[in-house]
Order: sequence, then C-alpha cells, then structure tokens
Amino acid sequence: MTRIGEFDVLPLSLGGNVFGWTADRDASFAVLDAFREGGGDFIDTADSYSAWVPGHAGGESETIIGEWLASRRPENVVVATKVSQHPDFKGLSASNVRAAAEASLRRLGTDRIDLYYAHFDDAATPLEETVAAFGALVSDGLVRNVAVSNYSADRIREWIRLADELGVAAPVAVQPHYNLVHRVEFERDIAPVAAEFDLAVVPYFSLAKGFLTGKYRSVETDGHASPRAGAAAAYATPEGLQLIDTMGRIAGGHGASVAAVALAWLRVQPTVVAPLASASRVEQVADLLAGARLELAPDEIAALSAISERMPAGV
Repeated sequence: MTRIGEFDVLPLSLGGNVFGWTADRDASFAVLDAFREGGGDFIDTADSYSAWVPGHAGGESETIIGEWLASRRPENVVVATKVSQHPDFKGLSASNVRAAAEASLRRLGTDRIDLYYAHFDDAATPLEETVAAFGALVSDGLVRNVAVSNYSADRIREWIRLADELGVAAPVAVQPHYNLVHRVEFERDIAPVAAEFDLAVVPYFSLAKGFLTGKYRSVETDGHASPRAGAAAAYATPEGLQLIDTMGRIAGGHGASVAAVALAWLRVQPTVVAPLASASRVEQVADLLAGARLELAPDEIAALSAISERMPAGV
C-alpha cells in the first residue's frame, strides 16, 4: 500500500477517462468490478470526461462511476475528480469551483470528494481566489483532500505559499505527464517540488498512449492506420524500440506483460505513489494490477532508466 493524503491505497490509479467513451456502461462496470476484485481501490476521473465525444456534455464518467458505487457499495474506495474543463464549469473562479464540485458530488452520488484536483491552471483567475475556494470546500466538508494537475513548479509553490498564508488546506498530490519515454520536464521541474513538500505524484500517460504496452511499433497496425497507433508512433524511435525490446525481455523473466513492467518502473521512481492507467476492456485490468505489485530488480530498473534517458527530447 501507499499513502495519498489521508488514504492508504494500492499503488495504482484506475483512469476513468474511457468510461462512457470507449467503454460503455456495462464495459465500465466490468472493468471497475475486476479492478476492485483484484485489490484496486483508487479511481481517477474528471468532470469534463467525456465532453469531447459528439453528443456528450461532460460528466459521463462521473455518472457511470457514481452508478457503480451505488450498485456495488464498495468499501474503502478512493475517488479523485477534477475541475476547470467541463463545458459548463470552465476555469477556477471561486463560484465555478463551488458549483462544479456540487455537480460532481451529484453525479458521483457521494457527500464528499476524496481528492479534488485543479485540472489545469487558470491564468484569468487570481490564484489566491482559487486557493481560498478549494480551502473552503475542505472546511465545509465537501472535499477531503486538495490536489493539482498540469501545474508548473512555480505555480505549485505559490499555491502552497498562499494556502499557508490563508490558513487553508494545501495540496497533497500532483498529477503530471510522466512515464519511461517522457521524463525530462517532470524530473527537472516537478519532482523537486513534490519531494520538498511531500506531494504524492500520480502520473498520467503512464503507458505513453499505449506505446509502453509494446503493441504499437509503428503507425500501421494490422495493416490499417490506427489513431491510437498514430499517437504512439512518436515514441517509435530506435531508442524507443530498444526500450520495448528490453522491457519484453524483463517481462518474460517475470512472467509479466510489458505494460506491467512499465508501471512497475514508474511506481518506484521518487515521489511517485500511484501510476494512473485506464482500461476499456476487462481483460486489460490484470496487467494494470500486476504493475502495482511487480518488483523489478535494481539492475532491471537501471537498464530501463539508461535506455529511456537516450530518448529524443520533445517526444
């Protein structure tokens, strides 16, 4: 188990971005059931998921998770959600943060949000206003823990300074883009702040848009152009393919998948508490759970790190 805010969780966060999008209600329920049955207890979503889908309004993921919670009534499950990107609740003004939180609570069917992220920074709103708004949600009992996502190191420091100055709850977690093939910005900028302030790191794109599953080695998949393969193709450099080959050998030695190796490497990096990964099919869940428990040898971790450090900048 690992610690995030006031909660002990399995070191894996299940991404809810696919619920109501590439996974319909039944498929989402099956994924959530398998995750919980396998010991998973940390679910991540956002109020904007999946507003980008034609005909969707946002909140579809939260609604499905809320229906699952009501149906299954699982104990000791931690749910994180986010504010700032829902079409009806854009930005981080105090009034918007409050209204969005109340809307999320209705969709989730809970009386308190376990972990509430500011999804993206809002330069149009004074940070002091946002910090105070999040603090008020905690003091009023609507939110247990505050967190930030996609914030710069300077803005995280400023948020923490303001929270201390205002006497309100400070962030306990940060959600950045970080994985084996995308390391520089996080390790240079965000990791030092997370270490200094004891922030739990919950990295997204843990599997690099599918590249770190080992499935996508070029833009062509099974003879047909694949949108997901196209997104992963940027990583299919000589160094990236060498990394996948090495991961494959390590996975074989453990009787594990390449995805599990990717999550196991990420899990042991300094300040990381729970890599974030999603599954749209129930058969994908086992590999994610394995990544939360697989113990790589020090030389295996070092080998993966050495190759990934040679990845071209900007991928």
